[in-house]
Amino acid sequence: QVQLVESGGGLVQPGGSLRLSCLASQTIYSGDPMSWYRQAPGKERVLVARIRSGRDPELASSVTGRFAISRDNAKKTVYLQMNSLKPEDTAVYYCNVRIDGVNCWGRGTLVTVSS
Repeated sequence: QVQLVESGGGLVQPGGSLRLSCLASQTIYSGDPMSWYRQAPGKERVLVARIRSGRDPELASSVTGRFAISRDNAKKTVYLQMNSLKPEDTAVYYCNVRIDGVNCWGRGTLVTVSS
């Protein structure tokens, strides 16, 4: 099973930016969707962004215009660029890839938006 390792989380002030990275242990077929989810304290895990070849990236309405997802298949990495961060973006962010119907998850990286 593919291993996913997230990085790039941390503490940032409101209005700031962060870029999250997710490195896969093996090459991911470009047609397999790679996604970012987040889980805030006391809430369910929700989809933030998804990307796969041949389709426009999907973004949750709460982050449209502020976040962007991209992937570099050669580097086996998917990124989440987060701009204009708000306190409500505070959460653990998880990387996900779905291969042959099987979901694979990273351990997550914590993003805290606070002054």
